[in-house]
Amino acid sequence: MIQHSVIFNLKHTPGSTQEQAFFDAARQLATIPGVEQFVCLRQVSPKNPFSFGLSMVFVNQAVYDQYNQHPLHQAFIEQHWLTEVIDFMEIDYLPL
Repeated sequence: MIQHSVIFNLKHTPGSTQEQAFFDAARQLATIPGVEQFVCLRQVSPKNPFSFGLSMVFVNQAVYDQYNQHPLHQAFIEQHWLTEVIDFMEIDYLPL
């Protein structure tokens, strides 16, 4: 199992329609085969400089690789991620 997550900041005003549209588009990633436990998250800790997160689970590396190459994921990256995200960190975990 791989727990894939990204934490990030958006260039949009908090609560704006642009912010909502970004997350509406992000939620479509959950329709890609192999994506499990998809969630959009808002950061609440003042210890973290990032405002948002996306998290999902994949059963193995092969399924994760298929997700990364899926046309819907590639379109989201091109149309939203590269143009709307200011800063981010990607974190991928394997269970111990």
